[in-house]
Amino acid sequence: MPIQVIAFDADDTLWVNEPYFQETEQLFCQLLEDYLPQHTASRELLQTEIQNMPLYGYGIKAFVLSMVETAIRISDGTIGAEVIEKIICYGKAMLQKPLELLDGVEEVLAALKGHYKLIVATKGDLLDQERKLKASGLEHYFHHIEIMSDKGEADFLKLIRHLDIAPGSFMMIGNSLKSDILPVLNIGGHGIHVPYHTTWAHEKIEVNIEHEQFRQAESLRDVLPWLLL
Repeated sequence: MPIQVIAFDADDTLWVNEPYFQETEQLFCQLLEDYLPQHTASRELLQTEIQNMPLYGYGIKAFVLSMVETAIRISDGTIGAEVIEKIICYGKAMLQKPLELLDGVEEVLAALKGHYKLIVATKGDLLDQERKLKASGLEHYFHHIEIMSDKGEADFLKLIRHLDIAPGSFMMIGNSLKSDILPVLNIGGHGIHVPYHTTWAHEKIEVNIEHEQFRQAESLRDVLPWLLL
């Protein structure tokens, strides 16, 4: 079945994202050194984030709320208002980061447009992702933008039904095997994994994928020979 729609993940596939979270997490852990060693504070924060996902979803605002909650918990409620204020400032600084496209993004989108329907399928905070898309200057390449609350099999099936195509006509390109690739392969779609040099701990999985509809790329440019036959 020919591929009709190619979906791109956004964060760390089209533009830089995870390094900003890691930089802020380091600042947060330094802020709480009087209570816990940095590596322990980092582990506590990840635990809070995972527990809060069903309530807050993904993105910077959820991250800030989890930092505040973690600070209160590990300080036994003694954390000062000035520390909470610093955490909020960290979050605002993240939301104001200039957008940095990854290498080759516009070249690849320009080459593929006209051959396929291109869409964005990303998860995160709606307002922040809309801001980044606007700042990217890439919107005109995309037929559809889907900002998802999560990326499971049911979420991708819902998207594919909305696009009115069969799963076998859908391809996902992204940096996360867990969120971008495996769910799509499991419902009969195609996936190309383009790894990024750093990945959020919650997205890391050790898996060897052997699937006829899966490809591993070293860079985004590597997809062009496969898709422009």
